[in-house]
Amino acid sequence: MMINQDVLPIADGVYARLTTPGAGWGLSNGGLIVSSSGPAAWVDAPYDRRLGEAFLAASTPLLAPGAGIDTVIVTHGNGDHLWGASVLPSAEIITTEETLHHIEYDPDPAELRAIVHSGASDPTTRYLLRHFGGFDWSDCVPVAPTRTFRGELDLRVGEIPVHLRAVGPAHTGGDLIVHLPEQRVVFAGDVIFASTDEQPGDHPVHWAGPISGIIQACQDILDTGALTIVPGHGPLLDRDGVRAHLTYLEYLAERAQALHGAGLTAYEAAQRLAAERRYPELGLTERLVVTLSSEYRHLDGETQAPDPLQIVTQMARLAWELEAQG
Repeated sequence: MMINQDVLPIADGVYARLTTPGAGWGLSNGGLIVSSSGPAAWVDAPYDRRLGEAFLAASTPLLAPGAGIDTVIVTHGNGDHLWGASVLPSAEIITTEETLHHIEYDPDPAELRAIVHSGASDPTTRYLLRHFGGFDWSDCVPVAPTRTFRGELDLRVGEIPVHLRAVGPAHTGGDLIVHLPEQRVVFAGDVIFASTDEQPGDHPVHWAGPISGIIQACQDILDTGALTIVPGHGPLLDRDGVRAHLTYLEYLAERAQALHGAGLTAYEAAQRLAAERRYPELGLTERLVVTLSSEYRHLDGETQAPDPLQIVTQMARLAWELEAQG
């Protein structure tokens, strides 16, 4: 799998790291905030050390003379936004308190590598190898946040004000957004999986929910007044792009409630939505299993976290079903 990272200027002192291809598991976006006279900051890190080193190499020429990257702001605890920060061992890692619990819940790099490369031939392992086998976690050490907060936190990267706001539970239990008010930019993390007519993306995959919380987080992004939104995956968005994503989320919430009320399981609901093909341009349709399972837990009033392997197994099953259908 060929993975490129383009570090593009989007505002004064602000760069977006956009991963191409823009669709697929683990191909996350991020950003670089550069002070004219001091240290810089990353917003999120790539999935493995190799990609982290490439991002660092692209970032270094953009820094002030003698400056380094002292801070990594992590929008949530999934490895594809965190693990590449291992190339900055002395950097401060900032995230929400709730993200600590998510990191403890998720497999670490060595554990995920063992699962993906186990050599087993069952459908789940074959699915994971297909989509994650191109990443290299052999020398990727776990990364631990060094500073956490609840609610909101104001920072400065040199002369640039940065406002962090916790918006979870949404994609995960501990999501945050990064607002740069002077540049009118928001880094949305995986609150938004972006798609446009010019560059289609994938169906979002949301592990926490409810969908209403994700909708509110998107509205919070619009309420900042930002003009440029960097999603966790996919192309850059303007405000109309966020509104289009809200339309998708509202559709998903309405259909989930209707199918839950009709007695369908989350898996059956995912099959039904896949068959409806309301958004045929979006890839990884099987990820509806994850998001709908999360939504069903809220509709059922369940508070206990599910077995992630069971959910992934169901997702892989739907993927092979859809592939067989052509």
